Amino acid sequence: MKNIAALALISIALVSCKKETATVTKIDPKTGKTITVEVPADSVKEVKADAAIKDSLGVFKQTFKLEKGKTYPLTTYQRDTKTMTDPQGKTMNGTSESTDEMSFTVNDIKGNIYDMTINLIGKRNSQSSQGKTVIVDTKLPIPKEDDLKMIWNVNKALTGNKLNMKMDMKGNVVSITGFDAIYTKISNALKDIVKDANQRASVVASLKQTFNEKVLKDQFEKNLSVLPKKGAKIGEKWSTSENADEAGKIKVTSNYTLKSAENGIVEISIAGGIPKKEEKKSQGEMTHSMSSELAQNGTIKFDQNTGWINNQNISVKTTQVETISDGKQSQSMKSVSNSSVMVNPSAK
Repeated sequence: MKNIAALALISIALVSCKKETATVTKIDPKTGKTITVEVPADSVKEVKADAAIKDSLGVFKQTFKLEKGKTYPLTTYQRDTKTMTDPQGKTMNGTSESTDEMSFTVNDIKGNIYDMTINLIGKRNSQSSQGKTVIVDTKLPIPKEDDLKMIWNVNKALTGNKLNMKMDMKGNVVSITGFDAIYTKISNALKDIVKDANQRASVVASLKQTFNEKVLKDQFEKNLSVLPKKGAKIGEKWSTSENADEAGKIKVTSNYTLKSAENGIVEISIAGGIPKKEEKKSQGEMTHSMSSELAQNGTIKFDQNTGWINNQNISVKTTQVETISDGKQSQSMKSVSNSSVMVNPSAK
């Protein structure tokens, strides 16, 4: 009887430990055929019938299905580690990090236009080199170093503000307004540090080059909408190209692949970069050459129901070699930068 009772207890334990499963339909990226597989039931996220990114005859198109009153995160993070090697082989390392924390609140939906508030929450920058680290963080007290005080004041005045954005349901940004009030706030915040009015105006003018409607429009449209307008099938590839310099001579190519649409997440891979480019200039016996290249790879994930970006994690490696030669001997300086570019890093 004891053995039978023990067996019964084991059977009960096995039954209670067995996890419920669910059957999901997915597209096999290798064959392109629809298959069904079993997965743990608690891992399945319901994909709504009116999902923002949905399958229509095997083609996925991206739209947005955001809810009035809800707030959606968009925190960007970048970490750069740079190693420089001099002609004698001596190396010097440096690391920099930057975080821009913001979110988007949907105030209203009229027709196919979202009226949204962009909440500028926080900014953090840090630099580490030769064993020393300096940090400028709007969530921390003002730094003691004089050369960091102005950066902190500008960032502090920049955060805690709101902009208004109108975006259609396809991810096209119609307008972003509210910059002038922020420019004025920054100028006032600098009065105790930069006494000269012309210098203050110069600082604000410099900020306007990187913080304006056009720059933010381009940034948001690039981050929020990645699938091509015509849509894409699982396994399909497409490419985009953008200028890496003001003259437009150097192009960064991004090669995308729609990897999967499973469990409420649409995953896209990215590769490409800038092919190796070499330039040489000679004067007499001296030759100066410069070679550079950039390689990127990573993934971008979107919430299938809302269309909002869930997470981005891209690695970028940049290599630059500068060489001077007289025909008999040469000296080279090498610089290698490894970067991580993330969106909503906590959602990894």
